[in-house]
Amino acid sequence: MQFRQQALAKLQSPEELDLPVRLARPQGWLVLGVTVVVMAAASVWAVTGSVASTVAAQAVLTHGQGSYLLQSPVAGQVTAVLAEQGERLPAGAPVLKVRTGQGDTVVRTVAAGRITALAATIGQIVQTGANVASVEKIAHASDPLYATVYVPAENAAAIPAHAPVDLTVSSVPAQRYGVLRGHVKSVDRAAQSPQSIAAFLGDSQLGEQFTRKGRPVAVLVSLDKSASAKSGYRWSSAEGPPYRLDSMTLASGSIKLADQRPVDWLLP
Repeated sequence: MQFRQQALAKLQSPEELDLPVRLARPQGWLVLGVTVVVMAAASVWAVTGSVASTVAAQAVLTHGQGSYLLQSPVAGQVTAVLAEQGERLPAGAPVLKVRTGQGDTVVRTVAAGRITALAATIGQIVQTGANVASVEKIAHASDPLYATVYVPAENAAAIPAHAPVDLTVSSVPAQRYGVLRGHVKSVDRAAQSPQSIAAFLGDSQLGEQFTRKGRPVAVLVSLDKSASAKSGYRWSSAEGPPYRLDSMTLASGSIKLADQRPVDWLLP
């Protein structure tokens, strides 16, 4: 009851009716102004800006034509190994000699290249179609290296032509020498099977490794060259490693995807 009487008395008192009413403090106006500016900037960025994204995937350094698995055309016992690992041979060069019931058969290279692995030894019994060697297709020692990055198939459409690529090479300490620079040369839109990867790389284990999470898409990356670097290619560091790179070296690649407008993913 007492509070009601005080309220009625206050309403009947006219002495405060002419006092100005403060709608907001200066600090409130400042906060409101900052909020309006931020919202306007965000709206402009959502319409005119872009978002850069990348996709990371496993990669391997190769020469452009890849490799192939050399298979024995006959069944028998290996009596001689006529080539050495790392040796560069022309097409039709002898690699192995296999003794059969009908006599000796020489297993020869199908195309010119470098022997990257020998899977047969003297005395070994091989069956028809057995993999006896892996041969990288390379005609000249000066042939450039490329990187093949096996990216998830769902990212293939977002990879633009000549997109920049950073490669972390397994045999090069990244903290000391940085990453290898390159650009997308081509994108194979067809998903790769373990068999197709093994046929290109000449390694069935890599075919299985690169398809564990599904069939990827092969992206061929041209490595940026550098005359001053000892490796012959450009790195994020000043000179890169003080040695040349070997083919069939594993790496991980980071490819910059096409820029996306923020309004495309902000709106439902």
